[in-house]
Amino acid sequence: MQLFQHNRKFKLLSTRSPGQKVFTLSIPLLILLLTSSCLAQNSEHTFILLNQPDGSKTHQLTISITQTLYEYYLNKDHLLSHNYDLSKFVTPSPLEPVASDLWSIYSNEEDFVNGVLMVTHQISYKESGPQKYPIETIIENEGDCDLFCFIAASIMKAGGIDAVLLLYEEEEHMAVGVNLQHQPKWARTDIYYITFEEKKYYIAECTGNFDGGWRVGECPDMIQGAQARVIPLDDMELFAPDKVSSSYSTPQGASLFLSVPSNFVIGEESVQILGLLSPAMEGENVTLYTSSYGSSLTVLAIVKTDSNGRYSYTWNSPPGGVYSIRANWSGDENYVGSDTEISQVVIIPFLWLMMGAIVFFFLIILLIVTLATRGNRTRKIQEFEE
Repeated sequence: MQLFQHNRKFKLLSTRSPGQKVFTLSIPLLILLLTSSCLAQNSEHTFILLNQPDGSKTHQLTISITQTLYEYYLNKDHLLSHNYDLSKFVTPSPLEPVASDLWSIYSNEEDFVNGVLMVTHQISYKESGPQKYPIETIIENEGDCDLFCFIAASIMKAGGIDAVLLLYEEEEHMAVGVNLQHQPKWARTDIYYITFEEKKYYIAECTGNFDGGWRVGECPDMIQGAQARVIPLDDMELFAPDKVSSSYSTPQGASLFLSVPSNFVIGEESVQILGLLSPAMEGENVTLYTSSYGSSLTVLAIVKTDSNGRYSYTWNSPPGGVYSIRANWSGDENYVGSDTEISQVVIIPFLWLMMGAIVFFFLIILLIVTLATRGNRTRKIQEFEE
């Protein structure tokens, strides 16, 4: 894993003239071809789970992630000001469906935690640089100790398990500490834990292989007796607009549609956004996102579908710019999540219209004057020839 490194931001002050800025803003209006672009299909990853660490019964869990949810985390802030900031990469909310499915096959905390470790043990190990959010790592299907710990801690917290991150700075390693009501019974070695705030946190090693992988309470030789910095999850993400789909069966596909009646609007006018979820399901949350000039996705609103699967939202548009609008539905136990195509909207500043009207007015005056001057010149030429 790569430990915290200081990051610096540099701000470039603009020295462009107002005319240059207007010209720059005009470029998208001149070259933008207003077409809807299609998002990539969902990314699906399947994990094998045992009913117990030594069990013979297997379950096949499929996690499906929409492209919109991936881009949402891809564009989030990844910078660290100190190592305690690592807790922000723990994101329980989007992984709640995974935790719920794990609890459907496990009856106690230890088995649940070992099930989580089975998931991370099946992701390919590869040394990585900057930290990533769990959604990124699951889709890319590779990572190292800290990225696996973010996934494990996220699912554990989503499942109601008390967990912390354990950072071994000298060993450049990370594990998860898990507070259990009872001492682990499945550990095949001596049981290891650390004490934090008068509670025992058992070691949960997130790297390893699925076959014979580490179980909660077991500890790799490299960190036995090593000093760990405990990173509580006080600053973990508390809410995410969307979630993954998770199922032990093969869920059906669903379709989500979005429509914007007009691709050109006047700045700060109301824009009506309409959409449909098929098959029709009532009371489902649909998240609307916007972005401008390649900026990060911003949640515009979360709306609910009616009995016909339809949804709508009235957007009070910004003063001007070129915006992309899309919608996302997280899915449920029967249907995988779905994205809409991207609709683009050009918002024309009212000032531009005023300037255009003034320019048009002067062009008309110039044309009238030109025609009148040309007429007078023609009569004078005719009189001279006579």
